[in-house]
Amino acid sequence: MIKENQKYLNRSQILLDLGLIVISMAIAYWARFVLLDGRISLAQNELLRVTGWTVLVYAFSYYSKGLYKPKRKETLFNECLDVVQAHALGIVLMMVGLYIFKFGEFSRGQLAIFFVTNLILMLLERLVVRGVLRHFRRQGYNLRHCLVIGANQISDDFIDRVEKNKHWGYRIEGILDNWVYPVHEYRGYPVLGHIDKLVDVLTTRYYDMVIIALTSEDAEELGYVLSQCEKAGVKSCIIPYYYQYVPTKPYIDDLDGLSIIDTRRVPLENWLKASAKRVFDILFASVAIIITSPIMLFSVVMIKLTSPGPTIFHQERVGLNRQPFMMYKFRSMHVQTDDEEREQWTTKNDPRKTKWGAFMRKTSIDELPQFFNVLKGDMSVIGPRPERPYFVEKFKEEVPRYMIKHQVRPGITGWAQVNGYRGDTSIEERINHDLYYIENWTFAFDLRIIFLTIFKGFINKNAY
Repeated sequence: MIKENQKYLNRSQILLDLGLIVISMAIAYWARFVLLDGRISLAQNELLRVTGWTVLVYAFSYYSKGLYKPKRKETLFNECLDVVQAHALGIVLMMVGLYIFKFGEFSRGQLAIFFVTNLILMLLERLVVRGVLRHFRRQGYNLRHCLVIGANQISDDFIDRVEKNKHWGYRIEGILDNWVYPVHEYRGYPVLGHIDKLVDVLTTRYYDMVIIALTSEDAEELGYVLSQCEKAGVKSCIIPYYYQYVPTKPYIDDLDGLSIIDTRRVPLENWLKASAKRVFDILFASVAIIITSPIMLFSVVMIKLTSPGPTIFHQERVGLNRQPFMMYKFRSMHVQTDDEEREQWTTKNDPRKTKWGAFMRKTSIDELPQFFNVLKGDMSVIGPRPERPYFVEKFKEEVPRYMIKHQVRPGITGWAQVNGYRGDTSIEERINHDLYYIENWTFAFDLRIIFLTIFKGFINKNAY
């Protein structure tokens, strides 16, 4: 039933999306030519050709961006981001087609109106559909009926998440386990018996999925459970007993039929992705230096006027592959000894800061020289913030997985910083955000962080 519902939902979604494209094209045509010019510009057959081409390329872009995959567990922000990316691809393909096939008098104004109108309508449609689906799932419709194998801490974690996120639409119908004594209920869900009863349970009732949550002591049952699920044609999902040590998106490699789990998937290990990011860094840093050059020149003057000493402060930091490099900043403090620079942590109302330095640190102006670090290749625009060797040695013993951040280039700003983890804040939470970025890097993710940095990352109450 759930698969049938998803199939009908996808078909309805496609028809609705295509209908919005036609409506958006009609609105754009009316607004550009009838409302503004008061005349009919395109012939009817020409307008139909343009609309047909638009529907074709946008259908392709929607499908290529995965807009019709199940969205149960995807956040609204990520779904909206997919829509925006699909629209960007669609508008590019549309413009290429208009040029190659020489469609009539299709104006740039009409194109702009169409893009904005269709994007707004699509985002509103996704918001409404998501709200309606979540409402029906909470009411007990369009659910995934689950059978859980195992009654232990692993299944407890799964149950906790399902109960917390009812909009996912997962309904636990029963549990099987290896208990030798009669138990009829676990966490409020019926215990259907011993794992040996799996064949009978799958025969008497249909389940959308079987959640396998076995401990290491019960691992020998895994082969039996998987084979019976495949025999019954039921989808099975495994929660590994070592899930605490595996990232959310592990990479599984194949060595001549032998599956190997890479416990730390780093997308930027791919040379093509790393090269693309490096090209973007160079272009972005070059433009940023040109745009911010008046601010940097003014800062140089203010530093000289407010405090004796050098303008640029350079300090050793640990970067990619744990290699040290000199990071540049505008000097925001009075000149210090090497020991003070190496071991002291900046705090609120730090007496070492100059008046202009305090302003620069609060507004992140002191970080602008790091764009030259980006050009040199020591840093990236986006990435985990680099730390001094003294604190790296300290934190690697105190904070689990701290050293993993050095598998990518450090950044001027990052996912932790735009979420408020700057200055004297939790190192553990900062690392958790850094690891999420490392494991889930995409070019769109970088653009998202840049956008958030511009609108809320420059000025931060935790930046001391």
